[in-house]
Amino acid sequence: MKILVGYKGVNVGKDLIEIAARHARAFDGQVIVVTSMKGGGNTDPMEVKAAEDNLEGIKPFFKEKNIPCDTHLLVRGMEPGEDIVAFAEENKVDEIIIGVRSRSKVGKLLFGSTSQVVILQANCPVVTVK
Repeated sequence: MKILVGYKGVNVGKDLIEIAARHARAFDGQVIVVTSMKGGGNTDPMEVKAAEDNLEGIKPFFKEKNIPCDTHLLVRGMEPGEDIVAFAEENKVDEIIIGVRSRSKVGKLLFGSTSQVVILQANCPVVTVK
């Protein structure tokens, strides 16, 4: 089983990787941790470095538990939700785990919602963590 974790390195991120580890152990799976950034002229090199460091910091957690784990920083010019869905399809992922946060309907309308795009467009089950 391939389990994709959409990861930003914020508070809920620890919960995401713990759930991914439980699912990987239960289903003899592997974990793919992904951070998506829009890219182009809008991406600060310091943000890219911080994202890379966050992803590298996850690997020891899974290694200690003997769970196969790959990490990917996606900078492909796509919105994060669309990028995660496309990456999941390209890699034949069986489950996506993402964090959600409370935001008003107006906030979602104005700023979009990565989790909403993933939930509505993914071709596999999506586990959300609040």
